[in-house]
Amino acid sequence: MDAAHFVFAPFLGYLWSFSRLFVRAPAGRKRFNVLGALNAITHEVITVTNDTYINAQSVCDLLRPLAALHINLPLTLVLDNARYQKCMVVQELATSLHIELLYLPSYSPNLNLIERLWKFVKKQCLYSKYYADYETFTQAISHCLQHTHDLHKKELDSLLTLRFQTFEKVQIINV
Repeated sequence: MDAAHFVFAPFLGYLWSFSRLFVRAPAGRKRFNVLGALNAITHEVITVTNDTYINAQSVCDLLRPLAALHINLPLTLVLDNARYQKCMVVQELATSLHIELLYLPSYSPNLNLIERLWKFVKKQCLYSKYYADYETFTQAISHCLQHTHDLHKKELDSLLTLRFQTFEKVQIINV
């Protein structure tokens, strides 16, 4: 589980030109916030979205549907150390819903699978794309997230693997 903040602004992929080129871009910096939980096996995503802030209430709004999906099954959520995810309100609700919260070490987003999903969504929906209005922008992101387990399954199966790089023999050199 993690949050992504997609900004309604120009997001250029690569641009190289001999002459001046004008690129259409939306005005403003409105954000589309997505708090999502990714099923590591099926690649289905459950999200809570808004255009204000992600806070502890947003996390609680996501925990309830997650608990409803996994009736009588153990559920472990892997999270980073964001303050709004570690607050007492979230921990108490998770305990009452029988959800185990597993916090990753600090500065290790590479261990959270959903970070790979956010990168995929940016590539699909933002790189060198122009959206005339905010509603079209949010619809494109929502559509991409809703179809992670069917339309984008082939691409995501190779991206969202459970194989992580580990180091067996680590040497620490004192300087």
